[in-house]
Amino acid sequence: MRKYIRHPAQIPIEIVREFKHKSCLEHLNDISYGGLRFDSKVYLPKGNNIAVRITIAKKSYEINGQIVWCKKKAEGYEIGVEFSGENEAFRVRMVEQVCHIEEYRQQVLQDEGRELSSQEAAFEWISKYAQKFPELC
Repeated sequence: MRKYIRHPAQIPIEIVREFKHKSCLEHLNDISYGGLRFDSKVYLPKGNNIAVRITIAKKSYEINGQIVWCKKKAEGYEIGVEFSGENEAFRVRMVEQVCHIEEYRQQVLQDEGRELSSQEAAFEWISKYAQKFPELC
């Protein structure tokens, strides 16, 4: 049974491997209060510390974490990351909301043909859904 609710977030992310100072673009699958899951083209060993950079609506958020599992897939790997510390959890909370707002913006464009700015989408999403957004534990 999961400890935290996972939120789908089909957005690109940048993975920074702290000790090698290399970064690569990957694809986020979902994100929660405690961590995230993403697809990777390369194997990343369990226990490695990484920073995950998410850029949405021209704003970047960087979250530190540790790889807790790495599973081989047909093409590449699926990686599980646990966030480091309580401060990271609050950053993730903000990123979760931004992900939902960006998904809402894309859905409105697809369903209604309305092109919203990130700020317009944020105002609409907050008025419609913020009260239903799960609270931090």
